[in-house]
Amino acid sequence: MPTSKRRKAKIQVRDLTMRYGDKLIQQNLNFDILERDVFIIMGGSGCGKSTLLKHLIGLYMPAKGQILLDRQDIWTVPPSQREALLRHFGVTYQAGALISSMTLAENIAMPLEMYTQLSTGEIADLVELKLSLVGLAGFQEYYPSEISGGMLKRASLARAIALDPDVLFFDEPSAGLDPISSRRLDDLILQLNESLCATIVVVTHELASIFAIGNNAIFLDAKSKTMIANGHPRDLLDNSTDQRVQRFLRRQASE
Repeated sequence: MPTSKRRKAKIQVRDLTMRYGDKLIQQNLNFDILERDVFIIMGGSGCGKSTLLKHLIGLYMPAKGQILLDRQDIWTVPPSQREALLRHFGVTYQAGALISSMTLAENIAMPLEMYTQLSTGEIADLVELKLSLVGLAGFQEYYPSEISGGMLKRASLARAIALDPDVLFFDEPSAGLDPISSRRLDDLILQLNESLCATIVVVTHELASIFAIGNNAIFLDAKSKTMIANGHPRDLLDNSTDQRVQRFLRRQASE
């Protein structure tokens, strides 16, 4: 991976405040996600990690502040330009969010059919390629209910990379997985980061994943409702003097 000095900011967050109505979730968030980062959004339960992800992918509008993709504010550009910007994103959700009545091939083909002019044969070839990239070659005709939880996560990832996005978002990718499946998914995330040259943003509280894949991170604090740490997870473990960050990063694996 290139050094941070040579990499540009892919996403910039400036003075971001997030609210649900009158309820403040987080405030005064300022950070950059660099090109080809594996960027971790971490913090305790209820701190707003998934809410921040939904703001980053354009589902929720900020109460205040800016979210810029390649220096363009996704909320102030014209709607057609905003839609084009958001197509640079691929997203995987905790439960996979695949359509249960469709085969894996049909799920992965859906964004290709919606947003490209490719022929049926070309789409079928791409579906086969995307499934191969996530270790699911030959599973085109399986339904989501017919595969394991780990395979479901990978199938969801295959759909997320269907349009070759610049940025991949993961919401708690290891949730519900056994340790072996979780490690395999971490390895796959790193492989895609390398092979696709993609920027990757991961919401997680899993320590093993944080240290295995993250090269940059922020820590959201539920009590102060703001970001209290930013940096490489290992650097934060070694150097942060904030006891909230230390307690989080020094938890026992059994907790």
